[in-house]
This record gives sequence, C-alpha cells and structure tokens, in this order.
Amino acid sequence: MLRNLLRIGAIAALPLALSACVSLGGGGKVPATLLTLTPAVSAPAGSTASASAAEALMVMEPETDQALAALRVPVQVDDANIAYLQNALWVEKPARLFRALLAETLRAKGGRLVLEDSQATVPVGGERLAGRLIAMGYDARTGSVVVRYDAIRTGPKGDVQTKRFESVVPGVTPDPVAVGPALNKAANDVAAQVAAWMGA
Repeated sequence: MLRNLLRIGAIAALPLALSACVSLGGGGKVPATLLTLTPAVSAPAGSTASASAAEALMVMEPETDQALAALRVPVQVDDANIAYLQNALWVEKPARLFRALLAETLRAKGGRLVLEDSQATVPVGGERLAGRLIAMGYDARTGSVVVRYDAIRTGPKGDVQTKRFESVVPGVTPDPVAVGPALNKAANDVAAQVAAWMGA
C-alpha cells in the first residue's frame, strides 16, 4: 500500500517538476540564457573561395512551422501540446542560426564558394540547398534534444534530391544550461551529415 502511494506521488510530481522549467505563456522578463549555434568546424581566417555564379552553392534559410518561427525554445510535452523552455531565448530565429551553421560547415569541409541567401546580391545559378527545419528543441517525453531537417538539393540543371537528417541527444534535463549545449551538438551533427551528403 505504501509503495503504491509513493509511486502515485512520484508520478503526480513529474508534471510539477516539468512545469517549473517550461512555460505555455510569454512574459516580459529578460531570459537568464540567450542561446546560439556555434560551428564545430570553421573556415580558417584568411581563407578565400571564388567561383562563377554557375559553380557557387547557395544555402537557403529553411522553412519552419510557427513553433520554430519564434525566439523561444519549443518543448514537445506530448503528441498534441507544445510548451516553451523557461529562461531561455534564441539570439536570432532558429532557422537563420541553422542556415549560418550549415553554410559555415560546408565552407570548412568543402572549400567551395558557399553563399547564404541573405548575402546574394546577384542571382546564383549553381547548386541550391533549401529545406525545412522540422524540429530543433526539447522532447519532454524522452528527455532528449532533437534536431530534424528535410534537405532539398537542387542542381544547376534543375535535378532535385531530398533527404531527411536527424540527430538526438538523450539524457538532457529541461534546463537551459543543459539544453543549449545539447542543441548545439545536435545541430552540428546534422550539419556534418548534410555536408557529407553534399560531397564536402
């Protein structure tokens, strides 16, 4: 009897513990942590790359749903509900941070001319990397961080390839101090997978 009561009490306390770390609402308080993505590899200072417009690679900002259009870090509570991680904000929209990470990873690994769509001043007729950032947040059901990206690669002649990439970091507590580095690790893993797929 006592064992059953303790088990029920522990289950009942779980949502309370999670609610201390996530929020369904906004609020005007400044977050304790600002999150960003830092490339695990970077092109060295002074490195150069040049190519014709037909040889350049353009990295596009990925599409997202509304959960990733905000500066807050989404928390998947269950199949139908999303909350947000308390005391943490992205310094910039996640899709833009991920685009910059992808581009820098491709520059570092491939040595080719890589542009981001925000940098282009003239049309680029070479390869184009676009896609959809499906997930970049915390999954409370599994206690893990998940980054999932559907890539769309379009060649100079219009040929198209698609592939889904994913990285999961398990054993993460719902706290910005743990979630931030885990997201950075997962995003870099996905970027490296994409670079390998692109032949970098």
